[in-house]
Amino acid sequence: MKTNEIVVLAANAEHMKYAEHICQLIYESALQRGTGIARRKPEYIAEKMKSGKAVVALDGDRLVGFSYIECWSHGDYVATSGLIVDPEYRHLGLAKRIKDLTFKLARARFPYAKIFSITTSLAVMKMNTRLGYKPVTLSELTQDDEYWQGCEGCVNYEVLLRNNRRICLCNGMLYDPAIEHPAKKSSPFTPYLMKLTTKLPNFFSLKKPE
Repeated sequence: MKTNEIVVLAANAEHMKYAEHICQLIYESALQRGTGIARRKPEYIAEKMKSGKAVVALDGDRLVGFSYIECWSHGDYVATSGLIVDPEYRHLGLAKRIKDLTFKLARARFPYAKIFSITTSLAVMKMNTRLGYKPVTLSELTQDDEYWQGCEGCVNYEVLLRNNRRICLCNGMLYDPAIEHPAKKSSPFTPYLMKLTTKLPNFFSLKKPE
């Protein structure tokens, strides 16, 4: 397998055809791990790709990896979610490439937002740490009800509810740009940056050097 031929790039409407396959990969991964990845509908995944809020990995025409971002609390928080790699393409460093580009996309489109991730994966926690995330309690993340409703498809959802969304089997991790750049605060220009980067998807492409 030639990993240098696998392209990781910001998704667009052309990639919506992969939505159902992505949902299946997410579901199968949740079954294998026995913990949960919240299930998503194909329409939800397709919308993320159409709006430029997702990253895909392609080996030719084959979808082999995916992740997406979503804005919460009026732009104060951005979640990176749904990181998945096709089982046949694991242990090739592909998850790191997807994670790096997802983080880059989130920082470019929402430069003043706190970026967070919840995960049970030690590998993802290590990647987050390398990017500057810090472990936090779930209460330090967005409190938007809509975000937490997205966890309903997870097998651990009842654990989350019993603990009033403060504790679950997932670990919360947070990147706060204000720590690195204390002068930065939430910006009213974030929506305009989002539109600009949506029109420049090629800027967010990443092909492994040969």
